[in-house]
Amino acid sequence: MKILGFLLLAVATLPAQVREYVTADTYTRYELQAPETNSFYIVYEVTETRPGAAYHFNQIRPGSEASNEAVTDRATGKPLEFGVVTGKKAKEEGAGAADRLTDDASYIRVKLAHPVPEKGEARILITKTYKDKASYFAEGDRITFVRPLGIPRNSVVLPLGYQLVSVSIPVQTATESDGRVRVSFLNIAPGEANLRMVAKKAPKMAASRPASERAHQDQIGRASCRERV
Repeated sequence: MKILGFLLLAVATLPAQVREYVTADTYTRYELQAPETNSFYIVYEVTETRPGAAYHFNQIRPGSEASNEAVTDRATGKPLEFGVVTGKKAKEEGAGAADRLTDDASYIRVKLAHPVPEKGEARILITKTYKDKASYFAEGDRITFVRPLGIPRNSVVLPLGYQLVSVSIPVQTATESDGRVRVSFLNIAPGEANLRMVAKKAPKMAASRPASERAHQDQIGRASCRERV
């Protein structure tokens, strides 16, 4: 309950252009792809709460090339219709906070399954791939991920075989079932968290010998000792 309270307070103190699209359960997962691609796969869970809203607008960050977009209604699991529009078009269709952005900003416009009822919500899942050399790049044997993140819950999954070297904010680490390292954190600040994460290839561990092989060699070693005695 304390964590939820912190998240609600953080959302309440976010800038208006961010707060309008963010609820305490908003979550983003970034899966870093092979370093040479400068690409990362994004899973974005968000809840639209504006009464009467027929669309949800998700900005495509300047400098990022978006591809492989898909949108799903979390209540039904069915795909939702979507397209890319300018900030000017988004304003005309009720994006709200888009009036604080430039007309040529790009948005993914998601047509909701039905308008948001009073005191209701529409939960959606957006997946996409971004290519952004300024946000994700390699230098020698290290990779760097730099991103200002304004939503409450976030995680970054490193490429397979990489380990965390440094990070600019407090995080928790865990290992995915496929061996990739996942870095997670809560943003309880009254604004964006300026994430800077550095990772490098983990040293390869020598493969352990099978137990039967070790037992056989131990027997040989003991026999050799008896002979020397």
